[in-house]
Amino acid sequence: MKLAILSRNTKLYSTRRLVEAARQRGHTVRVLDPLRCYMRISSTGFSMHYKGKPVVGYDAVIPRFAATVTRYGNAVLRQFELMGTYAPNPSAGFARARDKLLCQQLMAAEGLGLPVTVFGDNPDDTDDLLAMLGPPPHVIKLNEGTQGAGVMLTEKPSASRGVVEALRGLYASFVVQEFIAEAQGADLRCFVVGDRVIGAMQRQAPAGDFRSNLHRGGTASPVETTPEERAVAVRAAQVIGLGIAGVDLIRSERGPLVLEVNASPGLEGIEAATCDDIAGGIIEHLAAHVRAKPSNKRSRRLASNGT
Repeated sequence: MKLAILSRNTKLYSTRRLVEAARQRGHTVRVLDPLRCYMRISSTGFSMHYKGKPVVGYDAVIPRFAATVTRYGNAVLRQFELMGTYAPNPSAGFARARDKLLCQQLMAAEGLGLPVTVFGDNPDDTDDLLAMLGPPPHVIKLNEGTQGAGVMLTEKPSASRGVVEALRGLYASFVVQEFIAEAQGADLRCFVVGDRVIGAMQRQAPAGDFRSNLHRGGTASPVETTPEERAVAVRAAQVIGLGIAGVDLIRSERGPLVLEVNASPGLEGIEAATCDDIAGGIIEHLAAHVRAKPSNKRSRRLASNGT
């Protein structure tokens, strides 16, 4: 298998582990900075160059780029797909995962449990918007925040109004959610690959904080998930359109609730907590799919004609 990893930093733990796991299994792998990929698009074919040389013959591609380059990175990912390369996280699913509001809407439409969420635009509607959610505490999240950044907890109606008004003044996109107190600052990260959860950890927020993200000082430990939790995690990834995902769940009195679906989940925390070879599981999933996938002759012909 010839694998491309779209990443701007070859030194990141997740990127290094994927490269290592692929090479250990005899595959060819290259890390490509998506911002150095450039494309030719025509009705006769699709082609791409990287630092002056054609990009050809890749069997699979894994997107690992940050939210700041989602638009261009996704265009590169889409070009790979049009050239016949298998993307476990295709461009459409990747774009959906980067939009928290859209994810909430799609998962709610499929009946998946999640915290009650409200969203609005006009400042005149703030009081009624918060009334639709119910009394605080409220969790306010930037729509494109990552790793716990841009997530705030407000404990009084006046505080919720103040944060909402401030964010609107900054033209930020955000959602407001109910706070699940019984979770006691803990959530579950389920690592979904294909149709199963290959690893899971529990993350616990540090004292004085409610965010369990490891980048925010949270701690991680292995956890035994229930069949219901695993089914919810896999279904959430499928609804968003991802074959590889970090699905964050919270245990509530009404069952597992989906907090977030991450299209580019980090490997360091979960591999350290569980001692599982998550990177190896990803590579083996890709290799099995590539072996079973019939050749897309038309896409490959178009790619060849466009080079």
